[in-house]
Amino acid sequence: MKIDLYNFWFMLIFFMGLMNYCMGMFFLYIDYLVLVDWEIFSFNSCSVVMTLLFDWMSLLFMGSVMFISCMVIFYSGSYMLSDVNSVRFLVLVILFVVSMCFMIVSPNLISILLGWDGLGLISYCLVVYFQNFSSYGAGMITILVNRVGDVAILLGISMMFNNGSWYFCYYNYFFFSWSYLLLFLIIIASFTSSAQIPFSSWLPAAMAAPTPVSALVHSSTLVTAGVYLLIRFDSLFMYFDVSLFLMLSVLTMFMSSLCAVYEFDMKKIIALSTLSQLGLMMSVLFMGYPLISFFHLLTHAFFSALLFLCAGLFIHCLNDTQDIRFMGGLVFMVPYTSICFGVSNLSLCGLPFLSGFYSSDLVAEMVSMHYFNLFIFLLFYLSLGLTVFYSVRMVFYCMIGFLNLSSFNSFFEDSRMIYSMLFLVFMSVVSGSILSWLVFPFPSVIVLPFELSILPLICITCGLFIGYEFCLMNYYFSFSRSYIVDFFGSMWFMPYFKTYFFYSSGYYLSSNYVKFLDWGWGEYLTSMLMSLYFIFISKLNFYYQNNNIKIFLCIFVVFALLLLI
Repeated sequence: MKIDLYNFWFMLIFFMGLMNYCMGMFFLYIDYLVLVDWEIFSFNSCSVVMTLLFDWMSLLFMGSVMFISCMVIFYSGSYMLSDVNSVRFLVLVILFVVSMCFMIVSPNLISILLGWDGLGLISYCLVVYFQNFSSYGAGMITILVNRVGDVAILLGISMMFNNGSWYFCYYNYFFFSWSYLLLFLIIIASFTSSAQIPFSSWLPAAMAAPTPVSALVHSSTLVTAGVYLLIRFDSLFMYFDVSLFLMLSVLTMFMSSLCAVYEFDMKKIIALSTLSQLGLMMSVLFMGYPLISFFHLLTHAFFSALLFLCAGLFIHCLNDTQDIRFMGGLVFMVPYTSICFGVSNLSLCGLPFLSGFYSSDLVAEMVSMHYFNLFIFLLFYLSLGLTVFYSVRMVFYCMIGFLNLSSFNSFFEDSRMIYSMLFLVFMSVVSGSILSWLVFPFPSVIVLPFELSILPLICITCGLFIGYEFCLMNYYFSFSRSYIVDFFGSMWFMPYFKTYFFYSSGYYLSSNYVKFLDWGWGEYLTSMLMSLYFIFISKLNFYYQNNNIKIFLCIFVVFALLLLI
C-alpha cells in the first residue's frame, strides 16, 4: 500500500511538472502571462484580494520544483520502505511542495506569507522526523531563524497597508516614501530563508532530516524561496545602494566553500556547497542581473538534488555512515551511482557543456566585466577554485581513495533509486543549454581580455590540483587540530553564537540567578508572601485546636517556672 501511494503521487506530480514546464516555455516564447485576481472584500481604501501570477518565470520554477519532488518521492518509496511512518513522511513532502508552489505563484505579500509559513513549519516537522535530541535541536534553530523572516514579511505587510494593496508589482517601479525600509525587510526575510551571513548556521544543522528531504529542501524549495522573492522585487534595487548585501553574499559564498574543505560529514559538505551556490545567486542578484540569477537557480536545482540522492544511496549502503573517512573505492561497489555522483559534481564545478557551466561561466564573465572592487573580485574567484577543491576532495575520499570500513558493508543499487537519478542526470546535462537558448534570446555582449577570459579555467585547474594534493597530505600526514582549522571548519564560529551559546556557562549562570532570585527570594518576599503567611496562621490555628490540652499544660508549666524564678 505504501509503495502504491508513492507511485501514484510520483506520476501525478511528474505530469503536473511536465505540464508546467511546457507551459512556461510556451509563455516565454510568446511573451505571455496570466493574472488571476479575486477580490474577497474591500474595507475603506484597502482591498483584500487573492492574486495568482502565471508567467514564464513562475511556471518554469514550479515545473522544476515538481520534477525534483516527484523524483524524490519515487526515491523515497525505496529509501523509507522500512520506516513505520512512511505515509506520514509522504504527506509532509506533498504539503511541502504545495506550500512552495503557492509561494511561487503569489505576487501578493499575504499569500506569500502563507506559503512561506507553510515551508517553515513543514521543514521543522521534516527536520525532527527522526526523533532524537540532535534532530530536535536542529529543528528548533531551523524554525527560529525562519521565524525572523516571517516577522520581516509581516512588517512589510503592515508597511504596504498604507499604500492600499499588498500586490507588490504595483509598487516595484517607482520610488515611494519608506520603500527603502520595505526593501530592507524583504532582504532580511530572504537572507534568513537562503541562509546568508549572519543566518548561515541553520542550513548544515538541517541535515538531521532524512536524505530525500535534504535533496528537496536544499535544492529547489526552502533555501531558494528567498532568492526567488528577491528576483520578484528586483526592480526596487535600482533605487538603492545594495553593496553591503553584495559583500555579505560574496562572504557567504567564500565562507561556505572554505568550511566544506575542512568538513568530513558527507551531507554537510553538500549542504555547504548549496550554501555557496546560494551566495553566488544572491551576489549576482545584487549586481543587477536577476535573470542570470534565476537561470543559475534553475540549473543548480537539478544537480544539487542529484548530489543528495547519490549521497543518500552511499549512506544507505554504508550502514548509515556519513563520514567520508570511512568510505573509499565506491566506484567499484556502486558504479552507476558513482557515475551520477561524478556528473553532478562536475556540473557543480562548471565543467564545460554541462548545465552548471552555462550559468557559472556567464556569472564569472559578468563579474569580470562589471566595475566592482578587488575584494569582491578576489573572493569570487577564490570561491570558484574552492568549489572544485572540496568537490575533488569528496570524490577522492568516497570513490577513488583507499578502501576503509566500507569493505565491511553490503552494497546494492536499488532499481527505484537508480530510475529516480536517471532523469536528474539528464537534466543536469541538458537543462543549462536548453534554458540558455530560451531565456536569453540573444547572446550577451561580453568583451574581456584573454587573461580574464581564461581566469575561471585557471581557478578550476588550480582547485583540482590543490584538492588532490590536499587529499594525499591528509592521508600521509597527521595534522593536529589548531585554532585556524577550528575557525575555518566551524563556519567562522557562527554556530557558537546561535546554538552552543545557549548551552554555555552563561546559560547555567543566568538560570541559577533566576532560580535563586526570581523563583527564590523574590517569590517568597513578593508574590507568595501573603499566601504563605495565611497558610502559616491557618496551620498554627489548626494545631492549636487539635492540641489545646497539651498547649494549656505547657503554658501552665512555663508560667509556674517563671513564678518560681
